Amino acid sequence: MLDRRLITHFDFGLLFLVLLISLIGEGAIYSASHFAGSPPSDIYLKQLYWIGIGTVMLLATISIDYRTLHRYAYLIYAVALGLLLIVVLKGKVGMGAQRWITVGPLTLQPSELTKIALILVLSRYLSDVQERGGFTAGRYLNVALLIGLPLFLIVRQPDLGTSLMLLFISVTLIFLAGMPVRFFVYAGSAVLGAIPFLWGFLKDYQKQRILVFLKPDLDPSGAGYHIIQSKIAIGSGGFLGKGIMQGTQSQLRFLPEQHTDFIFSVIAEETGFLGALVLLLLFAYLVFKGINIALKTQDLFGTLVAMGVTTMIAYYIFINIGMTSGLFPVVGVPLPFISYGGSSLITLFIGVGLILNIRMRRFHEG
Repeated sequence: MLDRRLITHFDFGLLFLVLLISLIGEGAIYSASHFAGSPPSDIYLKQLYWIGIGTVMLLATISIDYRTLHRYAYLIYAVALGLLLIVVLKGKVGMGAQRWITVGPLTLQPSELTKIALILVLSRYLSDVQERGGFTAGRYLNVALLIGLPLFLIVRQPDLGTSLMLLFISVTLIFLAGMPVRFFVYAGSAVLGAIPFLWGFLKDYQKQRILVFLKPDLDPSGAGYHIIQSKIAIGSGGFLGKGIMQGTQSQLRFLPEQHTDFIFSVIAEETGFLGALVLLLLFAYLVFKGINIALKTQDLFGTLVAMGVTTMIAYYIFINIGMTSGLFPVVGVPLPFISYGGSSLITLFIGVGLILNIRMRRFHEG
């Protein structure tokens, strides 16, 4: 049971904001799944179902003191690794990748849930390191192992987008935890030096996406098709947009993956610059609230968890919109709370639940 005193610190505004953005996504998915001259798809109903499950998971997350999660962080991390191993052994294959497992009637993507597990375990380890006197050579290795194990399992699925997200989140956390700047200099130099070697491990379609990003007209009917059609959709929206369910790129099926990775293009085409700006302002306020809660939290573990979740959401937004605008290569990163997808949505709701949890208990010692 929740202590009634905690309710006074509950951020109802943050919960409302997340539900509002999710409902905007629901409307965009409804529009993106109804094509001219075709029977309507029911994926918008499935998304509504996932929003309901996500809300339940959020409420379950806030019912557990986040300091209890500090105690079980390694166990949660071990479970996440176990699920990734199951993907390797018995995972469901789709679109050339082995990323999913079937649990009863549900199909889950463990790599999404791994983001929360990694945030928790890194936050615990890094906060413990600071209490024990800071970083040593052995502790550098431990951090690398904590990050490297799930990263290796996800890269081999292959899932470049999630791998990059895990890497960005991890770098942010270890930077905030006070790891010396020279570590980042050495690590950055090593990554740059390894690029020619890593190129050989990329799948052919991943290489093609990067080459198309550098030269969009290289394969306009193949790998470059997504970016070209997305940019046409965004640009054709003008200031006020073409109207809900009136976008030609989406309604005539020129825009691929329009209910998932390229949902922002649908919104920009149908609601124009004004609608896209409103969505970006809502996202900016969400990130601001998350950072504000993190900075006002009194213990390092809570601060790192809140910052980890907030930066995860921020990276989602930044990479997805950059990808759909042609600023970044296509790496398969969804737009948070907007794109269709159960595993991603549940992960995000759990993450917001952690932020609300920390907000409620940051001044409470009971």
